[in-house]
Amino acid sequence: MPKCDVNHLREFMANNFLFSAKCTLGDEDSFMETGILDSVGVLHIILFLEENYHIKLSDDEIVAENLDSIHNLKKFVDQKLNGTVQAIGLQTGLATVE
Repeated sequence: MPKCDVNHLREFMANNFLFSAKCTLGDEDSFMETGILDSVGVLHIILFLEENYHIKLSDDEIVAENLDSIHNLKKFVDQKLNGTVQAIGLQTGLATVE
């Protein structure tokens, strides 16, 4: 059963969104609440996930429950890799750029 490497996610976030050595990000910290991620950042994460884990995200999967923390990313990618993603309501979605 394929798995998502949490260290790979941490490294990606640190290299692309934490621009100061003083910035720390816990696995449960919200990317949106900490202010490190905006809608363009969401697109960057989606591309990273699709390219590195060979998964395709549908519009209804682009929600905070899937993409707003290291923990959420790992859980979501593991579910996508195993074909066990649960449907989530769109009312809690992240803003997207069109």
